[in-house]
Amino acid sequence: MRLYEKIKVILKNQRGTSFPLVIGVTLALVIMLCGVSEYFRLNIIVVGVKEAVEDAIISTVNDNYAGVYHGVREGYSGGYLPDGDTGWEVAVSEGDIYTYLDGSLGTEQSGGRHVKFAGDSGNSMEFAIDSLSVTIRNAPLAPSDPSNAQRFEADAVIRLEVPVRFGGRLLPSIHITLKVQAGYIEVF
Repeated sequence: MRLYEKIKVILKNQRGTSFPLVIGVTLALVIMLCGVSEYFRLNIIVVGVKEAVEDAIISTVNDNYAGVYHGVREGYSGGYLPDGDTGWEVAVSEGDIYTYLDGSLGTEQSGGRHVKFAGDSGNSMEFAIDSLSVTIRNAPLAPSDPSNAQRFEADAVIRLEVPVRFGGRLLPSIHITLKVQAGYIEVF
């Protein structure tokens, strides 16, 4: 007799022998639902933090707008200021991304990291961010080939740590490195 036929016979039997099978199937479905809900929780946190870092790096690019725009419009690069008689000095700002993230994500500095605590009790960590690295690549000054020249770009790399919970237990945290890039594209 095949397994399908055995299960069919057990379910049709009126003696209550299918009761443990129903409990087993129900518990299996509950465990699967818990796993899926934890996956969605982790996914929502990662997407939220990535969008906040994107907003912060775009804000940094926008803060450099005035210095970049005036030179690009004239066919040269922006982000440079005259440095007396010696040449040009790069004049770009990396901004304060951690302050922006603290405001938008509700994180606070704790032990060298910026941590978001869950709930009102404030004792369990929802996620933590650290190891922020911002790289700004300024467009070259007076490029010989403006159509193929490096554009003004800002890259941010940040490490995200999210604790994993399952079945009422705290499992090892996941660590994700998020990379975000924003750039200035001249319209004219």
